[in-house]
Formats: sequence, C-alpha cells, structure tokens
Amino acid sequence: MSDLPLPVFPPGFTWGVSTASYQIEGAVAEGGRGTSVWDTFAHTPGRTKDGDTGDVACDHYHRYPEDVRLMADLGVGAYRFSVAWPRVQPTGGGKANADGLDFYDRLVDALAARGISPLVTLFHWDLPQPLEDAGGWLNRDTAARFAEYADLVAERLKDRVGLWITLNEPVIVTSLGYVLGVHAPGRAGAENALPSVHHQLLAHGLATAAIRRHSAAPVAIANNYTPAWAVGPDGRPESATDDDRAAAQLYDLFHNRLFTDPLLDGRYPDGVEAFGPADGLVLDGDLEVISQPLDALGVNYYNPTAVRTPTGDLPFDIARLEGYERTGFDWPVVPGGLRETLVDLLHQRYAGLPPVWITESGCAYPRATDDPERIAYLDSHVRAVHEAIAAGVDVRGYCVWSLLDNFEWAEGYSQRFGLVDVDFDTLERTPRASFHWYRDLIR
Repeated sequence: MSDLPLPVFPPGFTWGVSTASYQIEGAVAEGGRGTSVWDTFAHTPGRTKDGDTGDVACDHYHRYPEDVRLMADLGVGAYRFSVAWPRVQPTGGGKANADGLDFYDRLVDALAARGISPLVTLFHWDLPQPLEDAGGWLNRDTAARFAEYADLVAERLKDRVGLWITLNEPVIVTSLGYVLGVHAPGRAGAENALPSVHHQLLAHGLATAAIRRHSAAPVAIANNYTPAWAVGPDGRPESATDDDRAAAQLYDLFHNRLFTDPLLDGRYPDGVEAFGPADGLVLDGDLEVISQPLDALGVNYYNPTAVRTPTGDLPFDIARLEGYERTGFDWPVVPGGLRETLVDLLHQRYAGLPPVWITESGCAYPRATDDPERIAYLDSHVRAVHEAIAAGVDVRGYCVWSLLDNFEWAEGYSQRFGLVDVDFDTLERTPRASFHWYRDLIR
C-alpha cells in the first residue's frame, strides 16, 4: 500500500459496495421464487467446486437488516444489488410474484432509512430456467420477456432507485455460459456467441425504454472490461509477436468493443464476422433500440487479459500474464489496467461516453480477517480511478466487490471477495481489516 495520502475526489463522488442475488440471498425455495439456471447448474454434479450451491449462501434474504446495518457502519452512499428474476417472475413471464417484489420493497426501504442509495441491477445471471429451456439468450423472445420483467420491477421501485443497471457483464454470460460452458447454463459452442450478444443487448434496450416509462432515475448497463495485452510464450508483453498482437486486437474486439460499440456508436464493430454469421440476427430497428442514450456506463474491472496466437478452434488463446503479484484467484494485480480501461478503452475511444460508475472492483484472498493484500489492492485501484478522473474521465462512483464473502459461481465458496468475512457454517459476519480501511477512506 502506498504511504502517500489518498487523493481528493470530486464533490459528490459516491463510495459503495456490490453484491448479486444468487450469490448472497439463499432462500431459493421461499417466497414463491422459481428456479434459475444457476440453481440447475449448481445442482448438476461436477459443475461447481465441491458441489457448492447458492441454496443458502449468505442467507441475505432473511438477514438483510444486519447487512444494511453493516453498510451503514461502513458509511457507503450506495449499495449495488441485483433483483432475482425468478423471485419476481418464477417462470420468466406473466404477472409479478407479490412476495418477491415485497422483499425488494423491504430492502429498498431499509436502505433509504440509512441514507444509502439503491443501485439496482435487473439481471446478474440468474435467468429463469423455463426461459433457458426455450433457448435462453439464444432466443430473441428472451429479450422481450426481460423488458416485461423490467417493467414490473420499475413500476414497484420507481421512486426510490438511484441508478438502474439493466444487465451485468453480458460478455461473461456469453463467453462462459454459452461458448465455453463453464458457467450456467453450461452451453458450449462458438456459434452461440453472436446470438447471445445481440439478444442481451436488445434486452438492455427494450428494458431501458420500459424503465423510463416509470422512473426518472438514470439507466446504465454494466460490463466487464479488460485491456487485451499481447504476450509471447513466456507470458510477457515484451516477447509478443505481430501474430500475438493481432490476436489481442481480436480479443479486444470480442470482449470490449462487441458490447460497447452498439451501445455508444449504434453499430457492431468491423470484424464481427470472426465470431460467426450475423445474417438474420440483427433486424431493422434493433440497433436504434440498443443505442438509445445511456445515462451512465458501469465498468467492472479485475485485470488485463494476456492473449496469444491461437492454437485451437477459437481465434485467440488466453495466456497467463507474468511479472505481477497475484490474488488468491490467481489473477494478476494490475491497477494501471483500470486506468487504461477508463482512459484508453473508453474515454479516448468513444466521443459520446456517458458518466462512468466503477460497479465492481475487488479481489479474492485466502480467508483471514487481517487482509493487508486486499487493502493494498483497493488502495492502488482507487488511485488508478483518480488518475483517470484527472485525465478527463467523468467517474461518478466506486463500488467494491464485494460487501460479503459469497457463492463465487463455479468456484463455490472457495474464493473470498468480502470486506466482511462470512462463516458459512454459522453465517456469522465479521468485518475484515479492509472493511475498516474502506470506512476510514469514506470518512
């Protein structure tokens, strides 16, 4: 951690924390909730580490008052959480489940009572299983169903939300859920890439219009961004070849531009055909729906991606980036990559870039309540955000991933991202040293 004092952020800059419904709520069979693709995936043998599931997770569904008190003690101005689609529409369609909406009503009211602004994500990966059975994000109809769901939630919470976020990380849903099959719903095939991309972006556009019929709060989408760094056989950029650099450019197109050019430029980037045929996929008017003006852009950043010349069926190979400290997840710690993302990948690339929120930034380390590595990580990344602001990027807030240790998708409970330690046997919450560091930073 730097010994220098932390820089001063602009007036009104907001500090927050983030979570996601399936990762913390539990209570998967209570309150009329339906089954999600992650329920199905986690209960399929061999899909998650140690067979872990989100059945109980942090039991936030019952313990949210305690978690809101923790946030109040932390002093955050915003809490980014997601609504579980199957809790609101158990089958992915039809009228709203009253018990499900009532839960989010209570949560939002509890936040308001503590002066914490709700940042509401409508889709953080827990697609209702009946919609997946009908094709999921490979089916255009899912976008229409998502707009109906967004309408229901916006109508109920309309006057109490600080920021709406339609989708979380559509690139990860596409790459891990529909191309590689290592996340729910577990589909695999390169031909799934473009349909998943387009139908999620179309869902965003349709949902944005639905939200704006009820709420004047700003609307955003949150994606995972990563600088694509070409590397050679030794995992270092200085040994990259021209072929490695070409592969990295293609990865940047897939991971970053494919999900941002349509939103901000109203078109898919040149070279999109490398990921399959788009014939019959993009219909007249789709891009106008997708590219309606955004009020903000959510940026989730964890690390750069090392890319090499392809050796298999994909047009690039992902490599291990050498020369950096690593988190418990074995991800490289590169705070400069966050500045590069904000300045080079976004601010300099898109003339119409809206205000930016850092909607996820954090790290996993082995379980301990004394966590100097996490403090050093957050310190360096907060400084990177300030450098980006100084370079002209309009960043409005920073949300740490995550408030609590939680169900970390296919890694189960093996990865600990929380400012707060959770004992998954007793569900006891214990703030870590990083919690107190962040509280002091906010103060």
